[in-house]
Amino acid sequence: MPHRRTGTLEAPVTRRAPSRIRELAERRLRHEKTWKRERFLLRLDRWWPDVRAGLDEAYGPEAADALAERVVALAAGAYAERSADLARLDEVRTLQPDWFQAETMLGYAAYADRFAGDLAGVADRIDYLQELGVTYLHLLPLLQPRPGDSDGGYAIADYRNVRPDLGSMTDLRRLAGRLRAAGISLVLDLVVNHVAREHPWAQAARAGDERYRAFFHLFPDRELPDAFERTLPEVFPEFAPGNFTWDDDLGAWVWTTFNDFQWDLNWANPDVFAAFAELVLFLANAGVEVLRLDAIAFLWKRMGTDCQGQPEVHAVTRALRAVARIATPAVAFEAEAIVGPRELVRYLGVGANHGRVSDLAYHNSLMVQTWSTLASRDARLAAQALRHLPPKPASTAWVTYVRCHDDIGWAIDDADAAAVGLTGFAHRRFLSDYYSGDFEGSPARGLVFQDNPATGDRRISGMTASLAGLEHAGDDPAELELVAGRILLAYALALGWGGIPMVWMGDEIALTNDPGWAAEPGHEDDNRWAHRPRMDWDRAERRHAAGTIEQRVWSGIRHLAAVRATLPHLHASLPTEVLAVADPGVLALARRHPVGTLVELYNVTESPRRYPAELLVPAGLAAGGGVDALTKSDVRPGDDGDLHLHPYEVLWVVGAPTP
Repeated sequence: MPHRRTGTLEAPVTRRAPSRIRELAERRLRHEKTWKRERFLLRLDRWWPDVRAGLDEAYGPEAADALAERVVALAAGAYAERSADLARLDEVRTLQPDWFQAETMLGYAAYADRFAGDLAGVADRIDYLQELGVTYLHLLPLLQPRPGDSDGGYAIADYRNVRPDLGSMTDLRRLAGRLRAAGISLVLDLVVNHVAREHPWAQAARAGDERYRAFFHLFPDRELPDAFERTLPEVFPEFAPGNFTWDDDLGAWVWTTFNDFQWDLNWANPDVFAAFAELVLFLANAGVEVLRLDAIAFLWKRMGTDCQGQPEVHAVTRALRAVARIATPAVAFEAEAIVGPRELVRYLGVGANHGRVSDLAYHNSLMVQTWSTLASRDARLAAQALRHLPPKPASTAWVTYVRCHDDIGWAIDDADAAAVGLTGFAHRRFLSDYYSGDFEGSPARGLVFQDNPATGDRRISGMTASLAGLEHAGDDPAELELVAGRILLAYALALGWGGIPMVWMGDEIALTNDPGWAAEPGHEDDNRWAHRPRMDWDRAERRHAAGTIEQRVWSGIRHLAAVRATLPHLHASLPTEVLAVADPGVLALARRHPVGTLVELYNVTESPRRYPAELLVPAGLAAGGGVDALTKSDVRPGDDGDLHLHPYEVLWVVGAPTP
């Protein structure tokens, strides 16, 4: 079984790297100028405690000694090879460590081929991204996957090369440079839990190389796999049941959490950590500014648990992040952890790991609660769930989103549901029925993904516009306005929470589900491709045509982003406060800043609603109202003392009304 220390993480006695480690670094950098060596040593001293604490926790002191030497040597080599422009970016980010927390941030996510054909095509569309206000571009898996079914590109066969149809590593470096010049940070996936069966590590293991067999979890019989299975969930129960696969070449059962062609890595092996430290530095020197750590929750295994979010996950991430900070401090880590709402904050760091794990994490709970409020027309569950999330470290940020490339799993906590008079199981079933269009009166046109009768897990695929009812609306102007209202309210919540809000390709022009998703080879059994369409550039041209749904949604999201960029209240270091629910149809939030308070009101229904102005006083605003930052108009209570909101109206209220 893997090493496990008891008690809490403890920082090393010294805050400075030991002399032998410093000497090792100086030898590696002996050909560099004195000032450059000194800068590396300053960073090494700064981040050494995190390197050592993380490695000690995961591997124990003896193994950590040797591993620390290996990764510091790797860091010194990457530092020496860093290009001048990236070295300058390192200095800029060192002086502005909160760059990713700024209210000016706006993310965009797309598959390179489905957005623009290839990497050169993405570069040709930078002006489109700039027009929307994008500062953060996540290109979904583009490193070399296995041939055939690759789980949407997440079965990596080669981390050091790009898919040939997209271009080359030279093209990637060129694109990163052009994005950087345009003020856009490039984000790429680093799949940390598994590799494809065709990856060189797996090929060497299948050939009998004992070093690489130790990179994986291998079992000669079913005794241990069966014992693990007693507490393991199934990620894809329909087409990949179970968590272990027999491989004839290995002569063993191999751990396969996701698909039989995706082999889980054994992170309890220090060689795996060293290999990924080298990959992080390689991608950083290619110009990648943010690494999205895919499937991070799964990377440490422990008998008797669900093998998700084990303490060592956070320890190795802490150490890996520190290695990157030493050599390439411009790089940030983003945790892709789709876990229970109260577990999310651990991926940003709690306790001794506070603020020392990933810099960013997906706010899955906000996405789920957004769709829940729109379906139920009731904000009480969202208020309950969001109010009781543990606070995140002030130096980190959430990545907020309306949907993503994956399905939507209804992560509704049973205790939260019970607190507002709901049954968690029944509400999750309602949401699946509603967004698949099976609930009477629902305008949504989503698709059921991975229906598991045994657990009740019934996830949903679908584009935002389809889930909001665009196909149902047809050409009816009133219905189209409601659809636009739902889309823009959902995006206003994502942009108004603080952090990095993400626009997923096509949402900005109200693209609907791809009707031909099953026709592409390899996609026919995975309806998530319905919400991974190819960009419709003809429809994109309609974003400037007055009266179109494309123009309504594009201009709405663009306006939200532009206003957001003027509001220091939305800097991610600040917490979001959930205010009292006076009307079940209104979600009220507050963000307090030294310049004043921003109160956000969201009418999650298609009918007029109201909110008592007196409840703004505890939030720091005058009972007389304020100014809506979105419209620059005064917000004043009516004769009844309430603020009145139109259907799906959003108010971002600041200051006091003008005289």
